[in-house]
Amino acid sequence: MAERGYGDLTVQQQMAQILDGKLVAAQVRDRLKSRVEELVRDGHRLPGLAVVLIGDNPASHVYVKNKIQACKKVGIESRLYQFPSQVGAQEVYACLGELNRDTAVDGILVQLPLPGHLPTDSLLAAVLPGKDVDGLHPQNLGLLLSGKPGLRPCTPQGIMVLLEHYHLSLAGKRAVVIGRSNLVGKPIAMMLLEKNATVTICHSKSERLDEIARTADVLVVAAGKECLVRGAWIKPGAVVVDVGIHKRAREPGADVNVLQEEAQLVGDVDFQESARVASYITPVPGGVGPMTVAMLLSNTLIAYQEHIMLRDGRP
Repeated sequence: MAERGYGDLTVQQQMAQILDGKLVAAQVRDRLKSRVEELVRDGHRLPGLAVVLIGDNPASHVYVKNKIQACKKVGIESRLYQFPSQVGAQEVYACLGELNRDTAVDGILVQLPLPGHLPTDSLLAAVLPGKDVDGLHPQNLGLLLSGKPGLRPCTPQGIMVLLEHYHLSLAGKRAVVIGRSNLVGKPIAMMLLEKNATVTICHSKSERLDEIARTADVLVVAAGKECLVRGAWIKPGAVVVDVGIHKRAREPGADVNVLQEEAQLVGDVDFQESARVASYITPVPGGVGPMTVAMLLSNTLIAYQEHIMLRDGRP
């Protein structure tokens, strides 16, 4: 491979280096498993995660299954609370109230998206901030905004851990975030600011989006639109993080990258074009997704350790 740089406009290369979320997530899980084993040897109970799943969204069922399997790998006890699509909000509030009071439950995950008739924001706010392992409670988002410790949203935190693993410095770099959701866009912008990047947030109403994207040393794409970002949008040598995931019907005989064979998934970024311009890029699948699950486990362990300290009377 020819010489590559990071944020270098004169870079010449064949293909970007892969930011391997599967590899890094496995390392995170190994560290968490060792820590859980250490705490259990000291006489503590296992950490506990409660997952609330509402409706019959096939993708949500797959995601929950993967999260429960990941819990088993690190020694977290998981419980699944499943409701039909037509469940009333009061029944869900009652379940969350019981889980908030349950001292064996350290983390509560409400799997999104919820059926349209349910008040998503209010239900997320009904989870105790100390058990909000998705990092989406208004209090936890406020702590992030003010730069104070708290449980962080899983996908943005996973991106930051992934960048750190590859020793990609952010200080002084120009970062562009495409997407402004509370789930990814806004929190990742705050986290990049914490690392002294200069951040621009774009969205569906932004004009000349391609030109803004091309200024980025670090481009995070969470737009929810299949292959929105093309190779021509990428600044040569940029780091590209693709948060999107879409299922596409593969054309017979299509040239598909090996890392994208699984389940015919593609992201918000045209991988083939962009990988020829960027210096680092996340694949879909195998990039941000595994890191999101790893951060859910990490947040559960953080909450668990906080609860242990409270029980033991330590500050």
